[in-house]
Amino acid sequence: MEPLIKASGMNFVYNQGKDNEYQALVNINLEIYPEEFVVVFGPSGCGKSTLLNVLAGLETPTSGNIFISNKDVTHMNRQEFAEYHRKGVGMIYQAYNLITSLTVIDNVSLPQLFVEEKKRERDKRALELLERFGIKIHAKKIPTELSGGQQQRIGIARAIINDPAIILADEPVGNLDSISAKNVLDIMAELNEAEKKTVILVTHNPENLEYGDRIIYMKDGMITREVVNRQKRTKKKGEGELAKPPASEIENMERAY
Repeated sequence: MEPLIKASGMNFVYNQGKDNEYQALVNINLEIYPEEFVVVFGPSGCGKSTLLNVLAGLETPTSGNIFISNKDVTHMNRQEFAEYHRKGVGMIYQAYNLITSLTVIDNVSLPQLFVEEKKRERDKRALELLERFGIKIHAKKIPTELSGGQQQRIGIARAIINDPAIILADEPVGNLDSISAKNVLDIMAELNEAEKKTVILVTHNPENLEYGDRIIYMKDGMITREVVNRQKRTKKKGEGELAKPPASEIENMERAY
């Protein structure tokens, strides 16, 4: 199987040539395959969010290559880049990034404007997603009237309304209590397993490792280790129900530094 995402010798430097130059990514070599749930794990400042921004096309590598669906992201023209952002990738953020002057339904349906969908159809699709995530009754409210967990579900609905193949999630449960966090992560797992979306989750919390098919560890801008979550892989093959990996297994996953 060909990788959906492939990075080769990728480096990223902030403020290149200045006194405060800082290399955030160092010689990143990475392959991510269709329908994987990949967790990028590491401490704050290790480069994992920068990596996600590069995958999203929001940052351009200083050197190296990154291909998504066999297209070099760094050499996309304006039309290709716009198409990738509109339909190829959905972003979920820790801070939700909702527009507080718009209603919940208008926040969710916003990406449909950029694919020129008619209002009736984009509202219909938005309401379907809000119903799916249990917040349809709040469609006409503004986001700040809702809880953090509800706002993140709005963010997920907005991220998937154009049916992207890739979902990028940057610390999506960092501001949530444990119950709301589990709800959000379970939604992302469902999107991966039922809808076959490729999910890349950035986190510093070891409790989230169990969701990944593969764990990519980062430190000081480098990938230091990769671990396959064999228990989840076994479940995906239909050989048993998924249970939380034993504590010893989680501890082994964490020993990457």
